Amino acid sequence: MAEGGVGTFPQVFVVDSQASYVSVPGWKREGWARRMGQKFLLLLVGFTMLGLVVEAYLIYNLYKKIEGYSHCMPHPFCQNLSSARVSGQQVCVGVQWTRVCSNEIPTRWPHPAQVEPRPFAHLIGSRNPVGENNVVQWEHKVGETITYHMGYNNGRLLVEKDGHYYLYSKVTINAAEECKLIQHTVMKVTKAYDAAIELMKSKSFRCRTQKPSTKPAEAEDLLNSFLAGIFHLQSGDEIFVGLEDIHTMRTGPTDNLMGAFMIAP
Repeated sequence: MAEGGVGTFPQVFVVDSQASYVSVPGWKREGWARRMGQKFLLLLVGFTMLGLVVEAYLIYNLYKKIEGYSHCMPHPFCQNLSSARVSGQQVCVGVQWTRVCSNEIPTRWPHPAQVEPRPFAHLIGSRNPVGENNVVQWEHKVGETITYHMGYNNGRLLVEKDGHYYLYSKVTINAAEECKLIQHTVMKVTKAYDAAIELMKSKSFRCRTQKPSTKPAEAEDLLNSFLAGIFHLQSGDEIFVGLEDIHTMRTGPTDNLMGAFMIAP
């Protein structure tokens, strides 16, 4: 307390409400936020478009590889790719007498036109099919006949290259006699054996009763025999067709056939 009984009053601090500060209008804050949102959206769209371009490029490359592989599938080179990938062996490609080897799986396959065709032959029936020891004779230079990297001599196909071959033979027989034993065989002669080896055989016993109104000289009872199979043949082997009672064979270029083609080396 002060003299005279008068007390001192506490000091009073007054806050000046007119202090200077910058106030940002609301519409400016909203405009800034809107511009930032637009920039972020454009950036997001740009990343999306870039991803689509990269994806399209990868799909295109995959399509080109699959397209090349589809053209290569019929060839044994492509059939061995999977085993080479697992074993790590070298992959060799022979194109126009050139052999190229690599440990990597190529992405471009040889064009089918650049791959040398495999050996094959197709023979047709002869007008005089009777040969020694019942070996059927064939036409090999007329009509639809052809031999490629295979020879022909006295009814026998001559193998020039080792490999697995599909062999086929068809004969037409007139079994008009009362009873007839029909035996159709495909044989192989090889250097390893002195005698011919039987590869395929068709054997049947046919009996026919003629009709009273049919003249014996005009009677016909045609029977087809077809043999086919896959066999490993070596260079120098000979393939021929044998037929019991070969004189009963019906002659004709379409009634009798023989052929072979390599399916794998």
